[in-house]
Amino acid sequence: MTDSSVTERSVVLSARNIGKRYGLGCDACEEETGPDRGTNVCPRCGSIIALRGVSFDLREAEILGIVGESGSGKSTLVQCIYFDVEATSGELRLRDHDPNDDVLRLARNRKRRIRASLMGMVYQNPLRGLRVDITSGANVAEKLLEAEVFHFARIRARAGELLAKTEIPASYIDALPRTLSGGMQQRIQIAKALANNPPLVLLDEVTSGLDVSVQARVLDLIRELQHELAISLIVVSHDMGVIRLLADRTMVLKNGCVVEQGLTDQILEDPQHAYTQLLVHSTL
Repeated sequence: MTDSSVTERSVVLSARNIGKRYGLGCDACEEETGPDRGTNVCPRCGSIIALRGVSFDLREAEILGIVGESGSGKSTLVQCIYFDVEATSGELRLRDHDPNDDVLRLARNRKRRIRASLMGMVYQNPLRGLRVDITSGANVAEKLLEAEVFHFARIRARAGELLAKTEIPASYIDALPRTLSGGMQQRIQIAKALANNPPLVLLDEVTSGLDVSVQARVLDLIRELQHELAISLIVVSHDMGVIRLLADRTMVLKNGCVVEQGLTDQILEDPQHAYTQLLVHSTL
């Protein structure tokens, strides 16, 4: 996908100066943390600056990759977007909500409605995204119910359609996720995330812990569904191979800050920041 073809599309998600701090904070936090200091822990007060000043736009049908080492803030960022974690600062606007609303400041019940109808999330650990003691179909139904779809026949038909789309055999609609493999669990999570046709889906290290052959099929499935449904994706990964395969653009985080962002091909072929160079070269 060319840069011009992406930039002509409407902005689905706009994030400005997203910050997340764990702890009370102090006057020294900003100066004593970040990539230049090599830490996100304030030496004076002990607060963790998980994110600082993160800004980006995500456009229609675009895939944004977010990379960085453990503790860089990449998972915290998608958790803030999905309202799993409350951001300390910044603004977040969604095209398919009222674009004048900063959704980070909305009441909890309004956030739940936005999350149910406009977003999907696939977690690294399927146990976070699934209830393993209810059936695969019921997990998808749960997402539909959150968006106030109450017709039983429609719910079951939609669950069966999505499970088929994610290559789950029809006979598994009544199977418990805890009895299925990790790859199957991730596919059920993907089906659940797509239940209400959201314009935005967040993927947090979805292939970690899977066998290589299973990883490849899950990634192919994600590419196929994204192309078919024209949804916007944010893909969090420490694996540059995953980013190379999926992402149109890439944003590199270190110690809670963006150190580089741009077209994925440019980032991978000609990284400018020393940290990005280290990440890229470590995978060669």
